[in-house]
Amino acid sequence: MSDKKKKSGLSDSETSRNDTRRGDATHCAQKTDTIKVGMISLGCAKNLVDSEVMLGNISRSGMKITSNPDEADVLIINTCSFIDSAKEESVDTILETANTIKRAKPGQCLIVSGCLPQLYKKELPSLLPEVDAFIGLNEVENIVEIIKEAIERKRIVGTQKDSCENRNGTCQTPEKRTSTARSIKRGSEPPQIISISPKATYIPDYKTPRFRLTPPHFAYLKIAEGCNHPCSFCIIPKIRGPYRSRTVDDILKEAESLVRNGVKEINLISQDSTYYGRDFLNPVERRKLFGKSDSFLTSRIDLKVDGDSDGASGKKNIPDLSILLKELNKIKGDFWIRLLYTHPAHWTQEMIDTFATCGKVVKYVDIPLQHIHDNMLLRMRRETSRKYIEELLTSLREKVPGVTLRTTFIVGFPGETEEYFQSLLDFVREFKFERLGVFTYSREEGTRAALMSHQIPDPVKKKRRDLIMAEQRLISRAHCEAQVGKIIRVLVEGLVKTEAIKDLPEFSFEHGFNRAEQTIPEFLKNRKKIYIARSQSDAPDIDGRVYVTGSVKPGEFAEVKVIGFSDYDLFAVSVKK
Repeated sequence: MSDKKKKSGLSDSETSRNDTRRGDATHCAQKTDTIKVGMISLGCAKNLVDSEVMLGNISRSGMKITSNPDEADVLIINTCSFIDSAKEESVDTILETANTIKRAKPGQCLIVSGCLPQLYKKELPSLLPEVDAFIGLNEVENIVEIIKEAIERKRIVGTQKDSCENRNGTCQTPEKRTSTARSIKRGSEPPQIISISPKATYIPDYKTPRFRLTPPHFAYLKIAEGCNHPCSFCIIPKIRGPYRSRTVDDILKEAESLVRNGVKEINLISQDSTYYGRDFLNPVERRKLFGKSDSFLTSRIDLKVDGDSDGASGKKNIPDLSILLKELNKIKGDFWIRLLYTHPAHWTQEMIDTFATCGKVVKYVDIPLQHIHDNMLLRMRRETSRKYIEELLTSLREKVPGVTLRTTFIVGFPGETEEYFQSLLDFVREFKFERLGVFTYSREEGTRAALMSHQIPDPVKKKRRDLIMAEQRLISRAHCEAQVGKIIRVLVEGLVKTEAIKDLPEFSFEHGFNRAEQTIPEFLKNRKKIYIARSQSDAPDIDGRVYVTGSVKPGEFAEVKVIGFSDYDLFAVSVKK
């Protein structure tokens, strides 16, 4: 889902698809199987997985999951706090929901989870008294108990308000209180529930129940959590904690389960997928593994997995991304593996070779570069250089024929001069990325960059963003035009109404501005049956689409012939085998 689409919560099909996971637990104050819970999931795919984990635990407890907020006893808003606009959307959603509850359903509980309460654990309770409970990232698996406690809190509030009043209008407190309310003064409401650990350490595993919010044919698989990078603009390490990998065996079990259940595309996600497994090494071993970042061709030592004495660690079977991809590639079935969120500093030649030879791994690399000028990379603390980046990208294109490279850049970072920006714009023109997004720098409290001098005015940031997006629009159109006449494999998403094309997301909180304003192409007008599909070059809800006519089946792969194009999308007809 795109960031904005996630706000709509569950669909009816999603609710019914996961009903088989429910149990029969009950609660003393209200039977658990009569409690209905709704979810509004905001932000990135990694946050979406957290929402799925919460809903999985809720479903297993016997509580009902509903897509209708009006019938929910409890509403959970899983928030994002990556950049200012994400925080604003989270707060706006909380306030809008709280106002609706107050006006239409006063007994409904409101729980706020995710990055926002994790980051602002001290400030939010007093700023948002309308919220019944705040929970952090470590507490997602405790959601059932928190829901029960929130419902009990609401019951106590209702009891107090409904108690008979004396002639002076003062509330008479019942003699018996539950444990939740024993310490509360006469006539006051129970305090908000605040369950937020100081430091995020949680990571799900194969046994963790999940109620998937994606369509049946694709899923996100979180291979790690947290981040160890020192990027000066980013608040994520402070929110999500240090990097921590799942084991290869655990990831394989989840992937195998997804394939058995009909998933055709597994999207591997983490804050930095190329760092996978490095946290299993001690700091000394990690320093041996990675050299200086001035040159990709000379700075990266491939991890030896056979105990070779020349290896960086001398240990056998240290898991890294190459090992993980090779093992995933062995799983039987017809499906794609898509790698998202790679960091340029951690690619190795071995990873590139693995990427090129694993047939189920789509030839698509998501690699946020953020800038290209050395001075900006230094100020951003990106651990790379222009020479390093150019060598890495050249190696990827040489060794992985037909690879689609997706990147993001930040414009308007503190200290970005016209000269530095021009070098970035020239690089975009020269390198011609197949997919590209642009952020205007967001000054995030608690980051190094927020304290830097030479902050850039917003109008200048937006102008620079628009210049790059205008250039990328031409590049994207030329790339799409080059696909005409080719037969490509696509994963069919489903039928689409032409009106919905106007709602394609132009902005993502993780990938910036991705496309200019979209109008309905002539190809799609006056056609009764049009399917949305994606090629290997298109990640879910981020990149372009392939609009297909003919005989295809949603949720399945299809061969199609490209017959037309727009700035960002392709038009195709199905090909009979």
